[in-house]
Amino acid sequence: MNLLTPADWSFPIPIAFGSGRVAEIGSVCSRAGMAAPLVVTDRNSVDLPFVSRVLDLLGLSGLSPGLFAGISPNPTVADISDGRAAFVGGNHDGIVAIGGGSGMDGGKAMSLIARNRFGLDQFDYDADTSPSLSSEQLVPLVCIPTTAGTGAETESTAMVTDTAKGVKICVWHPEHRPVAAILDPELTLGLPPNLTAWTGVDALVHAIEAYSVPDFHPMCDGLAIEAIRLIWRWLPRAVEDGSNLEARAAMLTGSCLAGVSFLKGLGLVHAMSHMVGAVYNTHHGLTNAVLLPSVIEYNKNVLGPKTEVMSTAMGLADTSHEAFAGAINSMLADLAIPTSLGEIGVGVDRLNEIAHKSLGDAAARTNPRPSSVADIESMLHKSVSQLGQPDQ
Repeated sequence: MNLLTPADWSFPIPIAFGSGRVAEIGSVCSRAGMAAPLVVTDRNSVDLPFVSRVLDLLGLSGLSPGLFAGISPNPTVADISDGRAAFVGGNHDGIVAIGGGSGMDGGKAMSLIARNRFGLDQFDYDADTSPSLSSEQLVPLVCIPTTAGTGAETESTAMVTDTAKGVKICVWHPEHRPVAAILDPELTLGLPPNLTAWTGVDALVHAIEAYSVPDFHPMCDGLAIEAIRLIWRWLPRAVEDGSNLEARAAMLTGSCLAGVSFLKGLGLVHAMSHMVGAVYNTHHGLTNAVLLPSVIEYNKNVLGPKTEVMSTAMGLADTSHEAFAGAINSMLADLAIPTSLGEIGVGVDRLNEIAHKSLGDAAARTNPRPSSVADIESMLHKSVSQLGQPDQ
C-alpha cells in the first residue's frame, strides 16, 4: 500500500485524497454550484495558513468567498446562529467547512439551518422525525479536515453544545451530506504533537467503539478494523515526527474510515465525553482518551471474540483482554495522555448530573453492555481520580 498515491473515492461521498489536493477546492465548489462560498472555521484556526490558502484558491478560481470564524472549540447553538446570519447577510450559496472537529461541526450545523426557517433543535438526531426540506433548502457543503481524528467529513451529523441546558446535542438531516471532502495530509503537517495525539486517539476510540457495537454490520466492521490497524501503527510515528507525510496520510485515512464506521453507533466513552465537554468545555479527543480505559474494563465480559479481532489488527501476539487493555494503556502513556479527568479540570461535584445526561446520549444506547446512571457515575468517579480498574 502506497499511502502517498493520490486517489478518488466515491464512498460514502466523493472524496479527493492526496497531498496537494486542496488546490482543487475551487473546481469542487464550482461543480457544486457555488459562486460565493462561505469558509467556516473555528476561532483557534482562523490565523493558520490553511485558511488563507483556501480563501486565495477560491478567489483565483473566480469565486467570491467569505469567512466566518466564530466557532468555539466546542461549537454552541449561539455560534451556529451567528454563522447563519453571516451566511444570509453575505448572500452566500455554499459552505466550505475546514479545520478540526469544531470547524467542521460548525459548518455542518450551519448548513442545516442557513436556508430554512427551522431551529437547530428541530434537527436533533434523537427526534422521531426530521424537517421536510426541498433540495433548494439544503446548502452545498464541502468538508476539509485539518486534523486526523474526528472523521466528521463524510456525514451531516454535528455535535453542538446547548449552553442553556448544559448538554451536547447531535444534529443532522437524513437527506443532507457533504457534496465532497478533500483529504490532504499536507494540511495536517503543522499540528502539534499533543493535538496529534488527542485527535488520533479520538479516531481510535471511534473505531473501537463502532466495532464493539453488537449489531450485524460487516461494512462498518471492516472499516473499523482497518482504521484500528492504520491508527495503531501510524499514530505514534505521527506524534514523534510531525513532518512524516506518510504517517499523516495514514492517520487521515484511518480517521476517515473510523468516522464512517460509527454510522453503526458508538459507546459510553462518547456518551460521557459529550457531556463532560458540555459541562467543563474540555477537549473532546483528550476527554475520550482519558475515559477509554474505564469503558474498556466495563465492557470486558461482553466483547467476546471482538477483543481478539481488534488485538490482531493492533499486531498483538497475545489477544487476551488483559493484553488488549494493557497495550492501550501503554500507548496512552507513551502519548502523554493524562490518567485522570481531574488533570484536565473535571471535578467530582457534577458527576451525578453528567451521568444522568450521559445515559440520555444516543451513544450510550449502542454500548455493548447496558448501563445505569450508577454505572456511569462509578466510571466517572474512577476516571476523575485514576485509570478505571477492572470490575471485581
